[in-house]
Amino acid sequence: MTVTAIVGANWGDEGKGKMTDVLAAQSSYVVRYQGGSNAGHTIINDYGKFAVRMLPSGVFYSHVTNVIGPGTALDIDIVLSELDELAARGVPKPELLISERAQVVLSVHRVFDELEEERLGARSYGSTKRGIAPFYADKYAKLGIQVSDLFNESRLKERLDHLLTAKNVLLQHLYGRAAIESDDLLQQLLSQAERIAPYVSDTTTLLQDAEANGDHILVEGQLGALRDPDHGIYPYSTSSSTLAGFASVGAGLPARSITQVIAIVKAYSSCVGAGPFVSEIEGSEAEELRRRGGDAGEYGVNTKRPRRMGWFDVVATKYGCMIQGATSVVLTNLDVLGYLEEIPVCVGYELADGTIVDRFPVNARLDSAKPVWSRLPGWQCDISQAKRMEDLPEAAKTYIQFVESAIGVKISTISVGPRREQVIPC
Repeated sequence: MTVTAIVGANWGDEGKGKMTDVLAAQSSYVVRYQGGSNAGHTIINDYGKFAVRMLPSGVFYSHVTNVIGPGTALDIDIVLSELDELAARGVPKPELLISERAQVVLSVHRVFDELEEERLGARSYGSTKRGIAPFYADKYAKLGIQVSDLFNESRLKERLDHLLTAKNVLLQHLYGRAAIESDDLLQQLLSQAERIAPYVSDTTTLLQDAEANGDHILVEGQLGALRDPDHGIYPYSTSSSTLAGFASVGAGLPARSITQVIAIVKAYSSCVGAGPFVSEIEGSEAEELRRRGGDAGEYGVNTKRPRRMGWFDVVATKYGCMIQGATSVVLTNLDVLGYLEEIPVCVGYELADGTIVDRFPVNARLDSAKPVWSRLPGWQCDISQAKRMEDLPEAAKTYIQFVESAIGVKISTISVGPRREQVIPC
């Protein structure tokens, strides 16, 4: 085994950053393979608390080579600002490489993201307005700008003119805004190119060689299975595949290389953004769980929006683990539930026709689904200092056993706090 994928089984926000940080200690490479700056990973270590949105989660280890792969939506401004923040807070300069084949999120993508959400109003999809959907639309329309284009001025100018021809028609006639001049965008990109030049590399060959040599590689996903555009809650999805199956493409690795898929599962449910969320709770019950969740409550790393809260959803989680091809599960935030006398769990969905199902339905039937609840005993004590399974109260062990049996995947690790040392092997 040389390549391990770390992915989310739900809507995102499961704790992937922490577990990548934990497992990076034994790895040579950590690779971001999809998504952009629209979601972040929270990491707490001896340097403090960090929210990384573009940088891979291995940047706190000097022995790790961190790679931003060709499948990502590269936001250069965010990469540079995160590197500056690390330096300002005393973190040694990380080893970072950016794929020459990665494509660049442009300022015009962020403009279009904001304008479209504004136009949609109440029908909006809850975008983070980081330009991700317009970026991927341009990528697949063959209008995108690759990192390598930034170092060929005449080619870059030609690519920008081609992209802006259609963009300016929309800006002027759909959104009523002024056209964008390609020369303005050109100078901005040439300036960015100068700053990222030391990091740009043929990362595909690098990782192919590393895999062939048996080096340990972590590929790190963004968001979770239910935000996948093909298998998730479309159209309330992200714009790139969040699945481990895409990791080899987005990282530039052989498909056969990924032999271990670790699905991160939260002991309750949360999500940022719109869309169906069957186990959702509201009011004071949700606010109490949100307040207690994580290191500083359940708020989006990037947006700072309050996360929507819910209890553990067996139907969604089992499905998420299945489409991720999970070989094991890490159960996070178990400590958060320590205040409850009784813990609700969603074990099925009641559909509009009265049918009760335990399989995740297609989106057309999901909107009207209602949760079917069961309840487990709580443990009503602090477990954040537990080091071994033997340290946990019986009710906590029962909850872990229930989750493992319900989703049908072995739980290999329990997380009982935000710091990297707060993990319990199973």
